[in-house]
Amino acid sequence: MALIHAQPLDVISLKPLAEKIHQVKTHSLLKTGHLQLMRLVMAAGQTMPQHDVAGEITIQCLEGSVLITTPGRSSALAAGEMMALSAREPHALEALADSSLLVTVLLKT
Repeated sequence: MALIHAQPLDVISLKPLAEKIHQVKTHSLLKTGHLQLMRLVMAAGQTMPQHDVAGEITIQCLEGSVLITTPGRSSALAAGEMMALSAREPHALEALADSSLLVTVLLKT
């Protein structure tokens, strides 16, 4: 079954998941030829090993808090904060609390 994505001009809810956070899995929200939006859901203590992405990305913390580690620094993001990463910037994530993130990826330049 094909994944259903929102379309341009669709309204996408980014409300906190709150008590439903353990019932929702990471999923893609929208994908076009140039852009992908994903809601990344992480349980407290969960990690994502170091990796990189071909395009520039932003990571916005919608709820909870996460630690983002790059070779040069570590930064904690709390709800309402975001960071941008250059293309191919190696990074790892660790959820400091149950968290949901909005990840935006630039697919083509």
